[in-house]
Amino acid sequence: MMESEGFVKKEFDDVADVYVINTCSVTDNADKECRQIVRRIQRKSPESLVIITGCYAQLKPKEISEIPGVDLVLGAAEKFNIAKHIAELSKGDSAKISSCDIEDVTGFNSSFSINDRTRTFLKVQDGCDYTCSFCTIPMARGKSRSDSIANVIRNAEELAANGVKEIVLTGVNLGDFGKGPDGNKKNEESFFDLVQALDKVEGIQRYRISSIEPNLLTNDIITFVANSDKFMPHFHIPLQSGSNKTLGQMRRRYKRELYAERVQLIKTLMPHCAIGVDVIVGFPGETDEDFKETFDFLHSLDVSYLHVFTYSERDNTHALTINPVVPVNVRHERNKTLRNLSYMKMQYFTELHAGQTRKVLFEGHEKNGMMEGYTDNYIKISVPFNAEWVNGIVDWKV
Repeated sequence: MMESEGFVKKEFDDVADVYVINTCSVTDNADKECRQIVRRIQRKSPESLVIITGCYAQLKPKEISEIPGVDLVLGAAEKFNIAKHIAELSKGDSAKISSCDIEDVTGFNSSFSINDRTRTFLKVQDGCDYTCSFCTIPMARGKSRSDSIANVIRNAEELAANGVKEIVLTGVNLGDFGKGPDGNKKNEESFFDLVQALDKVEGIQRYRISSIEPNLLTNDIITFVANSDKFMPHFHIPLQSGSNKTLGQMRRRYKRELYAERVQLIKTLMPHCAIGVDVIVGFPGETDEDFKETFDFLHSLDVSYLHVFTYSERDNTHALTINPVVPVNVRHERNKTLRNLSYMKMQYFTELHAGQTRKVLFEGHEKNGMMEGYTDNYIKISVPFNAEWVNGIVDWKV
């Protein structure tokens, strides 16, 4: 959007007229990191305009506006009017806040990343209608809404024309795709419909589904992926806890039995499939027994790796009312335990495929004379840099 208004994109470490910082509300320390980055900009380029956007900007605009050096805070809807705001901004005034009630945020803005990576991330859905008790995303991103299949296909065709080989489909609650730009589901499109339509796009050789809720990952989707040459044998499915008691307190929309069924079907149809899992440790009320239940459940599941999150308190969430609170040191211990399990799972999964020949898409980034790529089933391969292999799919013996 800004390039179309005549701006030129610069590296973040260069001196620029405008710096845009996009903030998150999921990870810890958004406030602290934001302050540190603003201070860095102030030291390097005190005359530049500093604009803060993203989830944290929507949730706590006043707090951010009080950081010295910040000129403009843009909420969830207003960030798409960024060029207009910059034209009206002058350095030195007190920080301006432009945000609205999250209930008033409508419309879908599609986007994709084209950078030096071979994989491109294509956003097809935004917002979330779920009310998980630990999460601020619905307050930061608004209700679930999505692109049309026709528009996603146009974007995929444009990416194919630019030489992109792999698209990662992303969204806040990806499996909820189909509610249209205003979140009213009048168009009766579904994520399964989208997957089938994308499979027919010429030129794109690989798709990955970034993350999909277990209750929205249907048998139809799993079966289709198993029979597709383009959708990679790789799922990332949030679990959050292996204890049904904790899942209930988290207000998740499934029990562990459903999760185990999904994993079993995937591995029956695609024994070589990689499965990643999100888990939260130290949720309020999680006892040693609950954590052991989670550990044992994950240990027994045929999954490939874990993304482990340490629970951290978020304002205006139901989880703040749940007791007892788990001590922070216990949360960190549990995190370490599951990260060790994840390491072992990934080692085991990789070793299972030793000696097999799999297709690897190599990326263009060179580091210390090496390049990296991923097999179809998400095993990372590092090899000496070879320019001819960049953005190429190579048969590789693991």
